[in-house]
Amino acid sequence: MTRHSIEGKVGTTDAFAKPAVRHLIVDTESAGQRLDNFLLRVLKGVPKTHVYRVIRSGEVRVNKGRAQADTRVETGDDIRVPPVRVPEKPVGPLAPAREFPILLEDEHMLAIVKPAGVAVHGGSGVSSGVIEQLRRSRPAAKFLELVHRLDKETSGILLLAKKRSALTALQEQFRSRDTGKTYAAAVLGNWPEKLKVIDLALHKGLDAAGERHVRVVAADHEDGRRSITLVKVLQRGADFTLLDVTIKTGRTHQIRVHLAHNGHPIVGDPKYGDFPRNKAFAKAHAFERMFLHARQLAFDHPATGDRITLQAPLPADCEKLLRT
Repeated sequence: MTRHSIEGKVGTTDAFAKPAVRHLIVDTESAGQRLDNFLLRVLKGVPKTHVYRVIRSGEVRVNKGRAQADTRVETGDDIRVPPVRVPEKPVGPLAPAREFPILLEDEHMLAIVKPAGVAVHGGSGVSSGVIEQLRRSRPAAKFLELVHRLDKETSGILLLAKKRSALTALQEQFRSRDTGKTYAAAVLGNWPEKLKVIDLALHKGLDAAGERHVRVVAADHEDGRRSITLVKVLQRGADFTLLDVTIKTGRTHQIRVHLAHNGHPIVGDPKYGDFPRNKAFAKAHAFERMFLHARQLAFDHPATGDRITLQAPLPADCEKLLRT
């Protein structure tokens, strides 16, 4: 059985032209990655749903043992991959080269301001996202990876790592909740002044259409994860309230679900929002996007350990709404 390292043939069209069992040997640069992210990077073109399916089924093996999607791979690990067909040509056009407003950049990391309406990465019907566009604009970059994610409709601060060591250090801070994340969110209606802490468990699943969907569940739900959101009222409009939202846990869609569950969905939220009210709001204020902005992020620098606090001002369309 032929083995390849990531630096060799793995990921090329020749290596996967005919579906067959393959063994991938993890190199130093890939050490510390989650198994799902490792496979998604290597098996470019394979649908994300299929990658997760073969992991869940146990067809993917790490050193001959079963593994989960969040298993961390290490240098020298032997990853068995079942037969999967990788497209010989990229699906869709190449990602356009694009830079984004930079808040901080050094040899270890990059912090940018992501605009609303741009996905952080391609997939699920999106041909390209921030990471693909940045890589396209920086062809000489040897390493560039997302540290965390923002929803496509959310604007604000996004961190990327320029070294594997920085990626590992920053992601560990996010996992251990050593970062400070604050968002600006405008919600429909008049938010209760006394409602300052939301402590509700969340469960991530799929809706009837097979799309990812998060819902509030009982605290003792076997698949529920405790989620804490802190809310402070900043400004009140005639039909909306501007909130300062700090999350103590970083669950998928946490802010959107917590606020909507309390009867005040985020303005323009296409997934958890009040669709008739969103339509009326857009018509009244000429505001079409979801008003959720990652405005502040605090973390320790991955190399120096210095505490860094970044701030991203509200986008022009959000500022205009608040003025009018």
